[in-house]
Amino acid sequence: MRIVLLGAPGSGKGTQAKLLIEKLGIPHISTGDLLRSAIANETELGLKAKEVMDRGDLVSDEIVLGMLKDRVQEEDANKGFILDGFPRNLTQANMLEELLVELNMTLDYAVLIEVDVEEVVERISKRAEVEGRSDDTEEVVRNRLCVYEEQTAPVAGFYKEQGVLTQILGTGSIEDVQQRILSVLRF
Repeated sequence: MRIVLLGAPGSGKGTQAKLLIEKLGIPHISTGDLLRSAIANETELGLKAKEVMDRGDLVSDEIVLGMLKDRVQEEDANKGFILDGFPRNLTQANMLEELLVELNMTLDYAVLIEVDVEEVVERISKRAEVEGRSDDTEEVVRNRLCVYEEQTAPVAGFYKEQGVLTQILGTGSIEDVQQRILSVLRF
């Protein structure tokens, strides 16, 4: 089962991904984790990414996609995977689609976790207090939400056109949200 989790920052994607991997027995693939691992292991793509990051530039979609291609072909991903944080825009969604076709794979589900903007701001503010994160100020969060609306929200439309999008309400307890997600996954 191949799943993409979508939603605004603070919608609970990472939390739900961690719970789903236990239930489904498939890996959670985070592009941020892939980058850190590739750099630490000094892989060919990791060295390219480090060079780009050392210049202060963003790692290209091509490098990230190369890492993703390697990762989804590892043995633990044979039964599927959960992507969180990728794709972040329509270009990446198209690139992911092309990669899956190349690997003779299909995306089974795109799950959009919907949460009201004010609740997202409240959740991230609480997270900032608990984790001591200085980058989670209300101003920064609201800016990230604007970027999400401009760049990432259209990805949901892409998956809706493909017939794999399911929208679920991301409010209530963590367990409530998980049950909503599990109810749409056929496993």
